[in-house]
Amino acid sequence: MTTQESKGVSYANRLVGSLPKVGIRPAIDGRRKGVRESLEDQTMGMARAVAELIETNLRHACGQPVECVVADTCIGGVAETARAAEKFARQGVGVSLTVTPCWCYGSETMDMDPLTPKAVWGFNGTERPGAVYLAAVLAGHAQKGLPAFGIYGRDVQDAGDGEIPDDVRQKILRFVRAGLSAAAMRGKSYLSLGNVSMGIAGSLVNHDFFQRYLGMRVEAVDMVEFVRRVERGIFDAEEFERALAWTKTHCTEGEDQNTPQGRLSRAENDRVWQWSVKMAIIARDLMVGNPRLEELGFGEEALGHNAVAAGFQGQRQWTDHLPNGDFMEAILNSSFDWDGVRAPYILATENDSLNGVAMLFGHLLTNTAQVFADVRTYWSPAALKRVAGYDATGPAAGGLIHLINSGAAALDGSGRQQIDGRPAIKPFWEISDKEVKDCLAATTWYAAITEYFRGGGFSSNFTTAGGMPITMSRLNLVHGLGPVLQLAEGWTFELPQQVHDTLDRRTNMTWPTTWFAPRLSGQGVFRDGYSVMNAWGANHGAFSYGHVGADLLALCSILRIPVCMHNVAEEDVFRPSAWNAFGTGDLDGADFRACANFGPLYG
Repeated sequence: MTTQESKGVSYANRLVGSLPKVGIRPAIDGRRKGVRESLEDQTMGMARAVAELIETNLRHACGQPVECVVADTCIGGVAETARAAEKFARQGVGVSLTVTPCWCYGSETMDMDPLTPKAVWGFNGTERPGAVYLAAVLAGHAQKGLPAFGIYGRDVQDAGDGEIPDDVRQKILRFVRAGLSAAAMRGKSYLSLGNVSMGIAGSLVNHDFFQRYLGMRVEAVDMVEFVRRVERGIFDAEEFERALAWTKTHCTEGEDQNTPQGRLSRAENDRVWQWSVKMAIIARDLMVGNPRLEELGFGEEALGHNAVAAGFQGQRQWTDHLPNGDFMEAILNSSFDWDGVRAPYILATENDSLNGVAMLFGHLLTNTAQVFADVRTYWSPAALKRVAGYDATGPAAGGLIHLINSGAAALDGSGRQQIDGRPAIKPFWEISDKEVKDCLAATTWYAAITEYFRGGGFSSNFTTAGGMPITMSRLNLVHGLGPVLQLAEGWTFELPQQVHDTLDRRTNMTWPTTWFAPRLSGQGVFRDGYSVMNAWGANHGAFSYGHVGADLLALCSILRIPVCMHNVAEEDVFRPSAWNAFGTGDLDGADFRACANFGPLYG
């Protein structure tokens, strides 16, 4: 575990294992006595420029800067290829990027590691045929079953031009974000806290999928472990008192919406709050461990399960008897708690592991908190007019999708953080104390409706600020096909308060709401909001700040997970060059064929 401190913010890597690095491979024409010598400075200069671009612009989800490892020499043949591979293995490289301004010997200089995501940037210049090498080595990658992303600038550059063009910069950063996300999951765990919730398919945790596609293991802990740790005091009691005091100060209770006979007493609700806070602490300890437990004499429990993501079953065996997991899930998924800002945890409601994977993808790509939601209701313009007298215009003209769940959404989802004066969800290290307070102030905690949750609990309630660009995604498993991802880019929308109240009270006003307006094209499943809702593959979805669909497409291609539904512009689709061999007239169909052909990354 490594930690960096800056301005009081901890950038701790909470998981066992070093953070993956990016290996930069400067490939060169190996012919001596004039050819290689004339290219050494330019080739190594490209490598250093790319390393600077990556290290300046990218961070890991824990906040630490991404590190690049440049090969000791240019790579002109197989011996130097092997030396670079040995150095990369020794230094923990998880992503490989080859750069060159010239012709090189393709199969002698290529990266042959089958598990490392790869890309090649061939300089678009006329003095030396970097583009020819790019085409040759990509053909070698395709022939050997080692897909690589090809990066080729649109405009010709002069040989001495050390600038990285904007289109090349975008592709390099997109590839590296996706590659590092894939590498970050390898060897980590998904922690199943409990089992199947109410028959939900996503909580039928599929060990084979996690192993073959993500390189992860599945760990399972029965929910009785929470009871054991509470009753036997296996948690940091000092932290609990601090956390409970913070919760009482900052988590405002709303008016109890239960019927008089369904309400718990004040003493019972105080007990519920205590359980809720303890559950949050215990779930975190189960995921990533806690050195404090070692000091308290609980050495085994101090280790945790090295879980990069987890899910809590809750319903119904737990929630029929004990407080629900809404506070635990909401606060752990948020970018802050009683100790200030910190990296969010990924904890899926109802142990929906597949939605948890979508959350994990979004988190690793953006470094931000993710919002778990039911994809609850589509409101057509006609229905909005009939029920609430509202004329839908602008982004809502195609209708709105009501994203809402049982109170376990990250508080960042309220949209009270800002970028350039507009609602946003930011990486934790950019969040101010005021923004933390604003998110807390925008959230009301309602006593759980005991018809649903007999053991009580407290659900977070907020209404997401409008105008945020977001991407909703979901992973599904299909018999005979395997995993498929679907996504929809769009915006949050803010309804007039009276209209919101009218619609919200038709379901459950104690839960958080995001009104989602997908970006529509007028064609296919994006012809209107109804079509998006109708094509969604499950009852849950997760949304991430920003229009990050192209990054999700790149990541899924690395993992060999086809994307069955998206509204990313064709010019922004970036996948390994071998995908072109499976058809250029139908990019989505080619994605399915390529993923099936190459098989899961860890197959």
